[in-house]
Amino acid sequence: MEPEIESLQQTLQSDPSNFQARRELSILLADNGFNEEALSNLKFLEKYFPEDDELQYNLGILYEKTKDFENAKVSYTKAIELNPQDDYYYNLGEVLVTLKSWDEAIEAFKTVLKTDSNDGNCYFNLGLCYLNKDEKNIAADNFQKAIELNPQDIFAEFYLGNIYQSNGLTNFAVECYEKVLAISPDYSWAYFNLASIAYKDGNIEQAKEYLLKTIEYNKQDIEAYKLLTKICIKENEIEEIITILKTRLEEDNIGDLYYLLAHVYKFIQDNESYLEYLEEAIGCINLTYQKKIVQQEIDLIKYKLEHGGEE
Repeated sequence: MEPEIESLQQTLQSDPSNFQARRELSILLADNGFNEEALSNLKFLEKYFPEDDELQYNLGILYEKTKDFENAKVSYTKAIELNPQDDYYYNLGEVLVTLKSWDEAIEAFKTVLKTDSNDGNCYFNLGLCYLNKDEKNIAADNFQKAIELNPQDIFAEFYLGNIYQSNGLTNFAVECYEKVLAISPDYSWAYFNLASIAYKDGNIEQAKEYLLKTIEYNKQDIEAYKLLTKICIKENEIEEIITILKTRLEEDNIGDLYYLLAHVYKFIQDNESYLEYLEEAIGCINLTYQKKIVQQEIDLIKYKLEHGGEE
């Protein structure tokens, strides 16, 4: 623990009413990741200084850090009532986004923009709110404004690409994703969305290249493995997809990947391997396919193997 923290703690042991020392200690504790202890000290101070807006603001920050978003909302709201400031409104807006209170969050961010019309983060958050309200055109306008203010905002660019993609404007979507990758070449979701567009357009090899990039940067992207498996089966690139899936399964037991591998073997009519990997799949707690359906497959292939392939 930091020597300064220990010194302040000793001060408080001898003089618990030293409020300045307790305030300084709270800040140091929060800065060093001792959020629960910092929160406890601030709540103690709140009893004596309920009208201190900065104290309420710091309480809000610590409630956020400890995932207590409802109390964070209460504290930020109190801080605003005591002394309205842009920082207070902005933090309240972010908490309201977490709580999915979209309309309230919109009001908070718009309040900030009244005094600072060049706050790109506010426009980004407004984009998120409107997107979640399914008001895509307004969301797109806000993401575009965020990008104008900060051309390096890959998140606004990515979400703008998503809107274009969902509206069928794939050329604009591709442009957005390529901008994202120019700034952040390891942004796996951009590769996956480019793969989805390429696959839909019939550019199978290009889709495959993007999917390989996706899993290179994000091995947890199961949807990428699913589409890649579909492509490899379609293109009869069986050995390649078997190697890719088995290599990944050497690192983690992933039920969905066992299931995909099972179906690769089903395609080449290797029923023993098909059964083997179905049983691996159903034994994984992280399998997202319906276990009832998987069990039906297992029962059917067992029957076929026991009766020489007869239905």
